[in-house]
Amino acid sequence: MDLDVHRNAATGRIPIVDVHPAVDCGRRPAKAVAGETFQVTATLFGEGHDVVGAGAVLLDPGGRPGPWTPMRELAPGTDRWGAEVTPAAPGEWTFRVEAWSDPVAAWRHTARIKIPARVDTGLVLEEGAALYERAGAGVPEGAGRRTVLAAAEALRDDSRPAPARLAAALAPEVSAVLAVHPLRERLSRSAPMPLLVERERALYGSWYEFFPRSEGVSVRDGHPVSGTFRTAAERLPAIADMGFDVVYLPPVHPIGTTYRKGPNNTLSASPRDAGVPWAIGSPEGGHDAVHPDLGTLGDFDAFVRRASSLGLEIALDFALQCSPDHPWVEKHPEWFRHRPDGTIAYAENPPKKYQDIYPIAFDQDMPGLVAETTRILRHWMAHGVRIFRVDNPHTKPVVFWERVIADINRTDPDVIFLAEAFTRPAVMRRLAAVGFQQSYTYFTWRNTKQELTEYLTELSGETAAYMRPNLFVNTPDILHAYLQHGGRPAFEVRAVLAATLSPTWGVYSGYELCENTPVREGSEEYLDSEKYELRPRDWAAAEREGRTIAPLITRLNGIRRAHPALRRLRNLRFHLADNDAVIAYSKRTGTDTVVVVANLDPHHTQEATVSLDMPELGPHRHGTVPVRDELTGETYHWSKANFVRLGPGGAHVLAVGAAPRIGGSPTT
Repeated sequence: MDLDVHRNAATGRIPIVDVHPAVDCGRRPAKAVAGETFQVTATLFGEGHDVVGAGAVLLDPGGRPGPWTPMRELAPGTDRWGAEVTPAAPGEWTFRVEAWSDPVAAWRHTARIKIPARVDTGLVLEEGAALYERAGAGVPEGAGRRTVLAAAEALRDDSRPAPARLAAALAPEVSAVLAVHPLRERLSRSAPMPLLVERERALYGSWYEFFPRSEGVSVRDGHPVSGTFRTAAERLPAIADMGFDVVYLPPVHPIGTTYRKGPNNTLSASPRDAGVPWAIGSPEGGHDAVHPDLGTLGDFDAFVRRASSLGLEIALDFALQCSPDHPWVEKHPEWFRHRPDGTIAYAENPPKKYQDIYPIAFDQDMPGLVAETTRILRHWMAHGVRIFRVDNPHTKPVVFWERVIADINRTDPDVIFLAEAFTRPAVMRRLAAVGFQQSYTYFTWRNTKQELTEYLTELSGETAAYMRPNLFVNTPDILHAYLQHGGRPAFEVRAVLAATLSPTWGVYSGYELCENTPVREGSEEYLDSEKYELRPRDWAAAEREGRTIAPLITRLNGIRRAHPALRRLRNLRFHLADNDAVIAYSKRTGTDTVVVVANLDPHHTQEATVSLDMPELGPHRHGTVPVRDELTGETYHWSKANFVRLGPGGAHVLAVGAAPRIGGSPTT
């Protein structure tokens, strides 16, 4: 029975405060994907010795509330309650917390004390009978109602001893009905909190980045000639075979010639040098055109269709910047910042200089820039692109992206934006809060156990309600020293970490070949970087000669697809390993549990005892459990403490609860 209802943010009879997940105190929606389970929490309490109950309620995009999910106090005495909920479909949902006084639960507590002590026995039993009658009236017709009303009759049956009458009222079958249909008094409701539910690709996917111009390079008059969309499409089956979901293309637009960069970022490019794809625009067109060397827009369409036939989505780079030759420079000079001498300022990120790129200025005509940006995005959407990787969004106004993404997602909520923002944490978080579905991260620079544990705890906890990490192991700009000096084992272990720590991860082409030569010591730039020149690769020769870790990548993507636990973010839990070179963590979703143990040292074999927090592996996990290494097929028996020995780059990806292998050992 609902009484004394309080629906708004003002304090109700039962205060409900600090409801989470909340972004900007509920002014912006928290995020989830369809089928993703997340925890709703709140602080709430009753009056004096009242026993309270609570539930979390999801309201679908039509405003229809579902059944409430019972909440429990997360730690005794804290008044902090929580429940896990799962939205079923994409859309603009809301959720709220309900709390109530539970007089039946309060009576049961009192009766357990007074009846054995023979204090007010008759009065206590009569009070209970009346409460059970009221509770039974609120239970739907059927066996449940009859069970509760029978308990009320038992409480009034003075032919039976008082302890027996109480026992009948406390019977498990009665408790089960009352748990689902409690007698709710002083019902209070929190203010509704917004929840944006998106398609699963916003959270889960494996990305592969490559330059179409480097695939199918030919030689003419002794000089390399760009590949095309048609030759690049020949690479797609191999990418699909490795288990990737998304193919990410750097800009495919015409490239300017003014101040064009040559190999290794030189300022003396020849007319035959390919230039930087991010220096967008030439007389052939701007952001809505394709580079003539790659083919036509029709060739791009055929490339997208071929990818789709292989189960691959295309992600296209959107870089809001121009070469000095871009049509905008003449048509819209107000979109650029001019120096006192009248020239346009080129882009800089000291000590880096980008003489071939003009950044956009937003002070004169932001509405015009919003309109043109959405026009360009919709142009590519019409050609099959539903994912955009946005270059350096942190160098543009946050409010600009808020308007652009809102405009696109208002009509096309399936379109996904990835923020390539390696910048300050507050800026990255803000971009996520205003609409970006995914974000690059600091993962590349987190290599020790402490760094990984602290950072991934943050990403899977504090910010997971609105910021989804995409763990790229490398990019055309970033070749970390760990990879430069760690050799193949470093590439292997970083792939394992990225693929299992986050539901979304990515590699830039050449990672599978363990390309690790920097332009110079101390730099994160590749030697002969593909940003500045064509870089064909002999994939067949690498496979024949065993110079590729593609089989490992293929296996990892297969494991991710087989295990729902690895397709989620908020379920990450770290476990203790008594060696700083060994990291251990687990993920669990429903009955699926995966434990990962990895050697972070790419140069030496490491040993450790891994101490598992067994309850994190499942509610019934105790003693010894069978585990199967999904990388090798080996099966072992693991318990709370397990000895491991892993070579450089070595890792276990263990499926918990696998059938035991005869002769299995917990030692590797």
